[in-house]
Amino acid sequence: MSAIAQELSPIVGDSRIYDWEKLHPDWQERIAKGNLPEEFPPCSVYPHTVEELTKVMHCAYHKGWRVLPCGSGSKLGWGGVGKPIDLVVSTQYLNQVIEHAVGDLTVTAQAGVKLADLQQILLKSGQFLPLQPAYPQDATLGGIIATADSGSLRQRYGGVRDMLLGISFVRSDGQIAKAGGRVVKNVAGYDLMKLFTGSYGTLGILTEVTFRVYPIQEASGTVVLTGEGDAIASATKTLLSSALTPTAADLLSTGLVTKLNLGQEMGLIVRFQSITESVNEQSSRLLEVGQQLGLKGTFYGNGDDITLWQSLPEQIWTSPQTPGITCKIGVLPTAAVKTLTQLDTLTSSAGLGLIHAGSGLGKLRFDLEAAMPETIVKIRYQCQSHSGFLTVLEAPIDLKQQLDIWGYSGNALRIMRQIKQQFDPEYILNPHCFVGGI
Repeated sequence: MSAIAQELSPIVGDSRIYDWEKLHPDWQERIAKGNLPEEFPPCSVYPHTVEELTKVMHCAYHKGWRVLPCGSGSKLGWGGVGKPIDLVVSTQYLNQVIEHAVGDLTVTAQAGVKLADLQQILLKSGQFLPLQPAYPQDATLGGIIATADSGSLRQRYGGVRDMLLGISFVRSDGQIAKAGGRVVKNVAGYDLMKLFTGSYGTLGILTEVTFRVYPIQEASGTVVLTGEGDAIASATKTLLSSALTPTAADLLSTGLVTKLNLGQEMGLIVRFQSITESVNEQSSRLLEVGQQLGLKGTFYGNGDDITLWQSLPEQIWTSPQTPGITCKIGVLPTAAVKTLTQLDTLTSSAGLGLIHAGSGLGKLRFDLEAAMPETIVKIRYQCQSHSGFLTVLEAPIDLKQQLDIWGYSGNALRIMRQIKQQFDPEYILNPHCFVGGI
């Protein structure tokens, strides 16, 4: 047993501590595919209560151990290449749903609850949490918040931070802190929920979260328009300026349209969810817009659209036989088609791209053969020239070491470092993985 394991054994017991050699192969694989240098962390610990977690972090703080927080470990490969880690701390056993206030449309749960499990509980009351993260069967609530991983439904419901009402977390020194609450209300003061969203575990370890939830709609239908880029851009502009109310609207690169067997050109996929009459009426109006612009239009209903929306993110996140590169991008919505056109040109339509029409946020995926570092740099320049960004999420470590993973060109680094200093003065939480080496 390692020295770290011996220190933690009185806190959590031997059965919840694993040296690297005794770690389950699934966890070894997730950690090995993460952002750590060649040295693997000697010890992993799985607290079953918040009290155990606070004691583990208190010990780590005073011993100066570098800590990698995670839930189920599905996104350990996201972000920058960090420094060697002494201890992996998983919240996967903090997995209790604490309160579902059906009438208030809120739910409070521990951070280790998997989204897929929570959705099954909410479904019994005709409600759901409108998040569509990567690896949805494994993604935990804490990991979704830490990576700001929402999905296509942000068109109607907003991003992670728009649904988050309250959090509890353990600081780097083992103290518990809280922000927000369990009811929908306006809060004066600094919004820690927004601060923790997308912080990649660098500020604290989430233990409890409260989300607003929404009623499930009666009917659902999806319109897919495919064709020439300028016509797709015109259809998108018409859609966003109309009275139509889609729950999701995504622009798809030619490569992704082809992969989904939807056509051979760029696409626009739009989902309507409401009462049946409204879904049919709105879908018909969008199909008419597409017809006027010379686009091919197809309607998916009667459950077919559910399969389509499930397969869409799987093309981005399901690893192929050869390792790939996944990036998060943001551009002005008016530049989305131009950005996807450049992706098609640089990768001969082998790259896969999806951009949310309303926000300009999206994901790109490349096979390694199609994504030399200069390709990513060119697309990043395209994004930045339209007030956007490109961040490399998943990629082999050797490629990440050749690139500026975050590509941040703003002026907030000094503030971000000050915040990190206040929350984690010893820099023990996920060190060096965030923007600017934070």
